[in-house]
Amino acid sequence: MAEVRPVTPSMEGNSDGGPVEEQVDEAVAASCIDSPDTLIPGSGFRHSRFYFWKKRLGHYPNFLYWNLRGRPERTPHFLKQRTVKEYARAYGLRTLVEAGTYYGEMVAATRKCFASICSIEWDRRLAALAQSRFALYPHIRVLQGDSELWIPRMLEDIHAPCLFWLDGGYFIWAAKKSNPGRLMSELKAILNHSISGHVILLDDARCLNGQNGAPRIEDFLRSIHTDYPDRIVEVRHDIVRITPAN
Repeated sequence: MAEVRPVTPSMEGNSDGGPVEEQVDEAVAASCIDSPDTLIPGSGFRHSRFYFWKKRLGHYPNFLYWNLRGRPERTPHFLKQRTVKEYARAYGLRTLVEAGTYYGEMVAATRKCFASICSIEWDRRLAALAQSRFALYPHIRVLQGDSELWIPRMLEDIHAPCLFWLDGGYFIWAAKKSNPGRLMSELKAILNHSISGHVILLDDARCLNGQNGAPRIEDFLRSIHTDYPDRIVEVRHDIVRITPAN
């Protein structure tokens, strides 16, 4: 079993699920964005646990509506949850690493499917909410910081194949503040790891459109094919799926 252990404990929430500590690595702190008001307007209902339940209860109705509309490009979260669960079962993966906790919907949906879950969220408020929400689950950790810095650190303590659920949509909402090379940096860290059985699912494939610093999907797929011939890469339902060839 691969259990994700953070390198710097101070990056986690307090034992009571409170906000993260401030004495963090300077490189990680510098990469965080303090007030993403353009991403999450307001600090009331959207930052309450009630908004989490509102979103969660709407997943299946949204999935039904998506089917009725002829399955447009943007995939409902219910299908994303089902995809993560299916790949975990198919490849026998017991550890989930997520980049982009947001409101903790994927963690909540898959908390019974994995022996260990580690989710990374750069927004301090969202990270604190998720830390509080999952404080009673000892196998779930929510880290606050930049996933580009956290993933290589976590890989040092990973000794079995994991499922990585990564975020490709950040090119849209953080185009001016995000590092355009973050995605490839995370992917290379995972694909060059000594464990070859990792499975990577990349959300929001439609955002790989050559805009806001994002690579074009054609160039992205060609790069993976060329640099990692031992991997299979495909795109279905707005999710890039990178799996071992064997």
